[in-house]
Amino acid sequence: MRVEGQPGGGSSTWLNTACRGAFVVTVDIQTLSIDTIRTLAMDAVQAANAGHPGTAMALAPLAYTLFTKHLRANPADPDWSNRDRFVLSAGHACVLQYAALHLAGYAVSLDELKRFRQWGSITPGHPEHQLTPGVETTTGPLGQGFGNAVGMAMAERFLGERYNRPGREIVDHRVYVIASDGDLMEGVCQEAASIAGHLALDKLTVCYDDNRITIDGSTAVSFDREDKLGRFAAYGWHVQSVADANDVDALDAALLAAREQTEAPSLIAVRSRIAYPAPNAQDTSDAHGAPLGVEEIRLTKKVLGWDPDVSFVVPAEVYEHVGQAASSAAAQQDWKELFDVWAAEDPELLADWERAWTGDVGPLTDVLPTFEAGQSIATRAAGQKSMHAFANQVPTMVGGSADLVASNKTDFPNGGVFAPIHAGRNVAFGIREHAMGAIVNGLALHGGITKPYGATFLVFSDYMRGSVRLSALTHLPVVWVWTHDSIGVGEDGPTHQPVEHVMSLRMMPNLWVMRPGDANETAFAWKVALERKDGPVALILSRQGIPVVERDGPGSCAAASGVERGAYVLWQTGVGAPDVTILATGSEVQLALDAAAALGERDLNARVVSMPGWELFELQDQSYQDEVLPADGSPRIAVEAGVSLGWQRWVGNSDSIVGVDNYGASAPAGTLFEKLGITVEKVVECAIRALGNPV
Repeated sequence: MRVEGQPGGGSSTWLNTACRGAFVVTVDIQTLSIDTIRTLAMDAVQAANAGHPGTAMALAPLAYTLFTKHLRANPADPDWSNRDRFVLSAGHACVLQYAALHLAGYAVSLDELKRFRQWGSITPGHPEHQLTPGVETTTGPLGQGFGNAVGMAMAERFLGERYNRPGREIVDHRVYVIASDGDLMEGVCQEAASIAGHLALDKLTVCYDDNRITIDGSTAVSFDREDKLGRFAAYGWHVQSVADANDVDALDAALLAAREQTEAPSLIAVRSRIAYPAPNAQDTSDAHGAPLGVEEIRLTKKVLGWDPDVSFVVPAEVYEHVGQAASSAAAQQDWKELFDVWAAEDPELLADWERAWTGDVGPLTDVLPTFEAGQSIATRAAGQKSMHAFANQVPTMVGGSADLVASNKTDFPNGGVFAPIHAGRNVAFGIREHAMGAIVNGLALHGGITKPYGATFLVFSDYMRGSVRLSALTHLPVVWVWTHDSIGVGEDGPTHQPVEHVMSLRMMPNLWVMRPGDANETAFAWKVALERKDGPVALILSRQGIPVVERDGPGSCAAASGVERGAYVLWQTGVGAPDVTILATGSEVQLALDAAAALGERDLNARVVSMPGWELFELQDQSYQDEVLPADGSPRIAVEAGVSLGWQRWVGNSDSIVGVDNYGASAPAGTLFEKLGITVEKVVECAIRALGNPV
């Protein structure tokens, strides 16, 4: 029976039945369910007076087909580890996902659809992970979700290879994506598609919405001559096309064919008509990003046979049909029984599994390497020794470098390379920084991968900034390793000398930026990165060798464990309150120590504060902050081989900063530090001026 105010009347006609398990599906209820998604999308966007209704209306049949016929998930337990993942890379069409989640029985109420895009709702203007049940990743910046999905498919393969046993396949699921023309245009998507094809990620299926409309109008203005299917076939993908998005049988068959082939990731190009079946808005760019308007919605509902004057109504039989068809509770129970048998057979493997899914890295202090004073060690090299030391403690830590592993020194010994025939721990991302960022995020979003990481030169962090921002926004426990951190790069010149990058990254909310000052600080910076669970950590490491600070004996420097509080008093010339405090990070910590010693020869009590992690220091209580940085008005100065903007936060004015406010040059590192004024003499001069004395 249909509820009041809904299309048609009388009894349903039962035609062309198909089965999903024991549940019978009819074309009649399919059409009603699909049109319910369309009307909810129209109504929610209109109520918000903002949003993207056209894609949601056009792809309602695809969402219906995915959720009721293919996605193996349980709305009652959206975090089930062996669920299929669904990624809406075309995040602007989020009202499509919210409507489908609501009908499927996830905790997304009709009231939340009515509050679409409003303050405090769980239905924001683009999908947000950890906010809306059933949303696997935060999407919106086009191409990012596509890359995330590649990471999820890699995580599934790695975990399956590690934990599955014959007849006990506890990791066996798929990743489904809806992507748009805009996604496929973005470079990150092309990078991610390339590596996915190389790795033959056969459990990844991307449905490409070929609606041929962008904000600027027809894709003919920018995306017309390219053979999209040919491009993906060249990447090594299995490709198909569906001529009409309204053909549920064709969609179902294409998705089934993608699942049955086991050699490559799949792309299904789905030809849709944006805003279908709106009489006037259909096939227009206006329908992409604006409400249809009250009158156009009324006309569209009339076309569908719905009451034009009723909004946000769902037929009871749609709730029943979609709710039953979308639930894989029985499949989850079968999996649970299999899992229990698997767990009983190998308790040690079970313990390993549980650590992987909780992200537990165990005690690290006794695992970390220590470095003796008197050596000169690049912090990138110290980072490699640290990774090798804790490798066995985090066996599901997966990551790699953008074709720079020998330079970044980020690898796990005996970890193997992630390849089509073996899912090793070391990922050869190739020269694909942006895809690497999105894929690393996807590894974390999937779960079970402890602290995934990506590495490249710091100057190339620009290529992956969109992904890094999303890791911070989404509170993902990932590690970004960026080496070659300053003008210390030397002869490669200004194109490779990241003078502005550290400061720009510090501006990113929820990203912890750690620039350790020697090898021992690097080990503790890795400890910070491994132990943080609520967001990403960036490790900024040097190319050139840095003296290992003497930390033993009378009058020696403080222990490197101070890194765990973001900043600490490393050394002081005398006792009591300092005359001047020198703040430094990275390779400039040694320079600060030398400058403090020179100031001591002038009978000045100079304190050196190593400040590798601003954000971590800001989280400390005020008493500790005042202990490190006296609040008595005594002058502070800062030294860092990067732009000075930002250090005013700690030292008060620009005259108290020794930095590099211009690009570098091609020359040996020592020459560059001298020519650009990052020297002991400059720090001493700055300190004396800050004290009000003539230089």
